[in-house]
Amino acid sequence: MHKAGFVNIVGNPNVGKSTLMNNLVGERISIITSKAQTTRHRIMGIVNGEDFQIVYSDTPGVLTPNYKLQESMLHFSQSALVDADILLYVTDTVETFDKNLHFIQQVQGLEIPVLVVINKIDLSNQEALEKQVEAMQATFPKAEIFPLSALRKFNIQNLLSRIKELLPESPPYFDKEALTDKPARFFVTEIIREKILLYYQKEIPYATEVVVEAFEETGNLVKISALIIVERDTQKGIIIGHGGQALKKIGTQARYDIEAFLEKKVFLQLFVKVEKDWRNKETKLKYFGYQPE
Repeated sequence: MHKAGFVNIVGNPNVGKSTLMNNLVGERISIITSKAQTTRHRIMGIVNGEDFQIVYSDTPGVLTPNYKLQESMLHFSQSALVDADILLYVTDTVETFDKNLHFIQQVQGLEIPVLVVINKIDLSNQEALEKQVEAMQATFPKAEIFPLSALRKFNIQNLLSRIKELLPESPPYFDKEALTDKPARFFVTEIIREKILLYYQKEIPYATEVVVEAFEETGNLVKISALIIVERDTQKGIIIGHGGQALKKIGTQARYDIEAFLEKKVFLQLFVKVEKDWRNKETKLKYFGYQPE
């Protein structure tokens, strides 16, 4: 008997969905920073065993959209409610629970198994955690509650065991060697974007998109040319920095991680281009992969 299914991870921004996903997959699939809205796409991570295949899906944090890019991000989160075999609703011991009540109501109406993950229990105490578990049980009466710490890898194994038990009988959906549904180019853009999120402050990371324009493999060397898109000339100047030093630092840090990811030597070139108000232009969002063609 072979089991397989889609396990989709949803929740508000900054509750640790990507850290949980990477722990469950056992590989660094999703980029992680302390900033909200780090994840913009649905990213699949595939775990294969002899008699099972789990297709995890990390999603953007649920938010009220302020521009078209955020509308697309919310669509990714809501689509995860439609095609899941098992849903992981992630909250934590820090966030205010009553955010995005409309989304919570959608989760409450699901007929599939829902596992509510209370993350970051290392930041709480026993009394507060017990109250939160009671609140979650009242909010999601049909769900199972899993308090854990994704960062400390505490109680992850119990969650994984339950996921395996709940998987439906099915042949695998992807090749048993597959780790993700995304190509290498996608992860290159995500690694560069992660460095921008870590290195720049305020609005800069949110006004930035990364596009790989060239990706050439020759033996053990990969030549990559990537374009960093910003919305204003002032942002371009900040990304590049005095004498190009900021851009050089981003490139060096990204190259190390890309080399580790591809397990090859990398020659990386970065360029910066202004595309005014790209976050509100549907043609640009389609080109960047945020909307269906």
